[in-house]
Amino acid sequence: MQFNTISMIGLGYIGLPTAAVFASRKIKVIGVDVNQKAVDTINRGEIHIVEPDLDMVVHAAVKEGYLRATTTPEPADAFLIAVPTPFKGDNHDPDLSYIESAAKAIAPVLKKGNLVILESTSPVGATEQMAEWLAEARPDISFPQTLGEESDIRVAHCPERVLPGHVLRELVQNDRIIGGMTPRCSEVACELYKTFVEGECVTTNARTAEMCKLTENSFRDVNIAFANELSMICDKLDINVWELIQLANRHPRVNILQPGPGVGGHCIAVDPWFIVSGAPDDAKLIRSARNINDAKPRWVLAKVEEAIELVLKEGKSIDSLTIACYGLAFKPDIDDLRESPALNIAKDICKQNFGRLIIVEPNISETPQGLNGVKLVGLSEALGKADIHVMLVDHKEFKTNKPEQGFVIDTKGIW
Repeated sequence: MQFNTISMIGLGYIGLPTAAVFASRKIKVIGVDVNQKAVDTINRGEIHIVEPDLDMVVHAAVKEGYLRATTTPEPADAFLIAVPTPFKGDNHDPDLSYIESAAKAIAPVLKKGNLVILESTSPVGATEQMAEWLAEARPDISFPQTLGEESDIRVAHCPERVLPGHVLRELVQNDRIIGGMTPRCSEVACELYKTFVEGECVTTNARTAEMCKLTENSFRDVNIAFANELSMICDKLDINVWELIQLANRHPRVNILQPGPGVGGHCIAVDPWFIVSGAPDDAKLIRSARNINDAKPRWVLAKVEEAIELVLKEGKSIDSLTIACYGLAFKPDIDDLRESPALNIAKDICKQNFGRLIIVEPNISETPQGLNGVKLVGLSEALGKADIHVMLVDHKEFKTNKPEQGFVIDTKGIW
């Protein structure tokens, strides 16, 4: 199949790099996003997110006329949907409203022979649900759920599996799992991704592709939960968990991950709940791991409270106390704050009014919402002024500088 024009619905941390990579292969890409500011930024050849080398690729693609952004979908040969899939309510139920909105937005411009791919990480069955929304909006054309291989529109699920900070390289080099609603859907989607993917394009069905992404991140979540639980046990038993893990990992078949203040990001902190929502009575281990990792920020907050008590015993007043939090992103050396345990810990400290709170986050320029009155400061100022230092994210800037005074709560083991 010939793909002359591709429409990328959603121009965030995955959508924009994917659009840029297609455009770098001299394919016309129309990016669609509801954020007018993001659209305007991209059309200037600039980017609104932090990702190494993405600015150069986007600038070149826009300048050469292969990438253009808009707020309204236009006709194309293939539509890729990369929109958020958050929770709704407090029970971690998946919210598919963004996918529904995207489907209804592209439906009017669909034509026979189009390919629609859901890239958003989704609960099992979401691709089929998207196809139903499309069919309801366009009863004049056929979809795989009714006509199978003979349908007018091809539909597939192809989740991303990239690491922030390395997205452009991994989009090209990583293997890609492609799950069509029919074998022909998988085949056509595979043709599209082979435009730039150097890794292997492995085909399966849509449900298995959905579950594959959830399984990958749940596997990591369970292993991180082991490390986080181990860190809490070692703290109680007065054992250095970092040394312990280093020693245990000398076993040829042991590879314990590093603990931290919790688990963040839009993948590992979210995807396991999609499995739990689909099989709530059976996903016992996955649910337990999620609960352990979700509880780790509260444990860190308790350590901050213990440090405050020690500072106050030394004669410091609560009004003159300064606490510095180092890092707000969900992982090192990026600006992504989604589902970040570090950000939530900082917000909790702020709410408790434990004296003055300052933040060091070298990858952002403005204090996030929920941290009212909190100052974003440089590393040297925090190291020199704070009474309590809370290491939350091991950004590269922090690894070569450490506090010379005050109490240290190091959740990453770098100090």
